[in-house]
Amino acid sequence: MGVVHGEQVRAMEEHGATVGRSLEWWGMVFFIASEALIFANLIAAYLYLDIRSGGFKLPDGGNLSILLPAVNTVLLLASSIPAVLARQGITKGNQKQLAWGLLGTIILGIIFLSGQVYEYGSLYSEGFNVGFKTFGSAFFTLTGFHGLHVTIGVIFLIICLVRTLRGDFTAKKHFAVEAAELYWHFVDGVWIIVFSTVYLLPLLRA
Repeated sequence: MGVVHGEQVRAMEEHGATVGRSLEWWGMVFFIASEALIFANLIAAYLYLDIRSGGFKLPDGGNLSILLPAVNTVLLLASSIPAVLARQGITKGNQKQLAWGLLGTIILGIIFLSGQVYEYGSLYSEGFNVGFKTFGSAFFTLTGFHGLHVTIGVIFLIICLVRTLRGDFTAKKHFAVEAAELYWHFVDGVWIIVFSTVYLLPLLRA
């Protein structure tokens, strides 16, 4: 009887280990939730200042160009696909799929950041900078804060790629890859809201 009971307890423990989430995973979720609150406050402040000013406008009286940010948005959202493939690969012990998935996400992330830097340079040349009324500080604070998070995500992914090449991850031990994927999806999701607030809302209002 004791042997049977012991086997049942062991089976339940194994089942819980399979379907349950680790403390590290929940810690990452709570960290992302805290970051989400910061973004929520920044977006709310941006909207408040926009409404109070009667609508943000560039120095020439127009709205922000949407073409480059739209392309950047597509690239950033597409970068989640190789991130998912990377995690799926390592869960099966496929180191090659993990490496290529991480590399693909890193490349798309760097392209996104390059596009953002190019956009900043173009806006500065047109007289739109941090010091331009309230719009300048609000725009560069919100989009720049997101760009900082993308940069951190890219660095995180590069570290995972280096560890992958060293053979640190296995099918049963790869939490860093899962954490990097979670963080990257968060960065992507936040950008959809930022893009809609900063670039799409003025067009709808016009």
